[in-house]
Amino acid sequence: FNSGKVYNNIKYKVQFDFAGGGVSFKDVYMEAVLPYVGNLKVGHFKEPFRLEALTSSKYIIFMERGLPMAFLPERNVGFMIHDSFLDDKLSIQAGLFREVDEDSEGDDTSIDNVNNITARLTFLPINNKYRLLHLGLGFSSRNISNDKYSVSARPGNHLGTKLLNMDLDNVTQMNLIGTEMAFVMGSFSVQGEYVMNHVDAIEDYGLSSYYGQVSYFLTGEKRKYQNSLAGFDRVEPKNNMQEGEGWGALELAARYSSMDLSEAHSGILNDITIGLNWYLNPCTRVMFNYVMGTLDNHDSEDIIENTFQCRMQIDF
Repeated sequence: FNSGKVYNNIKYKVQFDFAGGGVSFKDVYMEAVLPYVGNLKVGHFKEPFRLEALTSSKYIIFMERGLPMAFLPERNVGFMIHDSFLDDKLSIQAGLFREVDEDSEGDDTSIDNVNNITARLTFLPINNKYRLLHLGLGFSSRNISNDKYSVSARPGNHLGTKLLNMDLDNVTQMNLIGTEMAFVMGSFSVQGEYVMNHVDAIEDYGLSSYYGQVSYFLTGEKRKYQNSLAGFDRVEPKNNMQEGEGWGALELAARYSSMDLSEAHSGILNDITIGLNWYLNPCTRVMFNYVMGTLDNHDSEDIIENTFQCRMQIDF
């Protein structure tokens, strides 16, 4: 991982992922400040869609993101223009991306003639020392490379069973609209997103997914908003865990998430997650999640999967 700035107007970032025994690009891009245009980002990076996707996995409240993440990938190759206005209250992001896939050797490759247009608009009607209200709207129009579109989802557990599976043929295009909201008042926060996915095929399908979550810091901290990302940043405990000084920060959280693929005859997946986060310091936390997932597939008995999971996280 390496990132930096050159002559105050050129940014760069190089980050690789070593998961699964292989090596792949994660964030690899350059960004320039252009007069009268804004910021131009070129490379492999996150498309501007979904608040939770744009918030780093180091800073999300739960161990896994909500079910709307399954509709489309986070990152692709492309370019994006973005800027903020009205004292950073209004943010606009728009880009053109080329779909990326893995070849037989596990390397990322571009798919020709598959270009996706993705844009996002966010607004902060309230942003002061005590309260913050974030509102956002996203849109993505996407082509399909091989006329196939697949979705699979686990109930809030990366190592769990893929309870929801869908494979559609003869798909020509997808259009997604996403709405997002976050409200912070002192130690309390609430956040939610709703994504509608219209799939064009021989038979058109209307799919949807959403989540809603609440969190509260028992030790008085608050979630930190980062204007440049139009998303949330690192939590800083009031008292780091040190002998004789403090115990860090404690956060309680709950989330309800759902994905409805019933129009494609693939059922409805719902999960409830209860979480406890212990921030020992700004770079270290211990996470506890209990997830209750239920698949309603209409044709047979509901499938239930309950999971308790724990993670110790150190980032720098």
